Amino acid sequence: MSRVPAPVQLAFSFRHTAAYRLEDFLPAPCNRAALDAILAWPDWPTPALVLHGPPGSGRTHLAHIWCDRARALFMTGAELWEVADPLERLGTARALVIDDADLATAPRLLLELYNLLVERRGHLLLTATGPVEGWGLALPDLLSRLKAAASARIAPPDDALLAALLVKQFGDRGLSVPPAIVEYLIARMERSFAAAAQLVEALDRASLRARRPVTMGLARLALAEMAAREAEAEG
Repeated sequence: MSRVPAPVQLAFSFRHTAAYRLEDFLPAPCNRAALDAILAWPDWPTPALVLHGPPGSGRTHLAHIWCDRARALFMTGAELWEVADPLERLGTARALVIDDADLATAPRLLLELYNLLVERRGHLLLTATGPVEGWGLALPDLLSRLKAAASARIAPPDDALLAALLVKQFGDRGLSVPPAIVEYLIARMERSFAAAAQLVEALDRASLRARRPVTMGLARLALAEMAAREAEAEG
């Protein structure tokens, strides 16, 4: 009699919806200036605010918080250049978010949007991974305006924020992870927002494959896999 192969547990990637409310944001010393700048609206010192920080640092979260407060139109840098007529899409709005604005490839259009919002006594929020000087803008009028704009930076996270991020992101995925495992991960992971998100995703998938909660063994395995991928990418 032939043996029936054991079923294979597949790990499906379910899209998880991020919560972008103010009460879901995790304030910390590294992001306090950025949060304060968002909450200071409409008393901004300039028509535009440039908010920059590393990937996964909460730039988009803060942009959504401001979007709700200012009733702003939300676009991404890549999406903006795909829209047939962004000026028409702006309509009569007096507030606009451009998330990942450093991905812009049509600086003259961005200048037109900026000028139109200034005419309307409105406001523009731009998010990016770095300050304006590093965007490679070749249009002097746009560069001078954005360099004169108010700016706020999100710095790399400390251990306390990394731990809080892991707990929150595990919770968002319905995972209950013991504090000892969180401490173990914090002591060994890369100190970045992006690494925290990647680690949570890796452990979520590992837990699904193993059909069991996140254990110390799974934590070690996820860290080892991430390290191997980093070494392969560098090599």
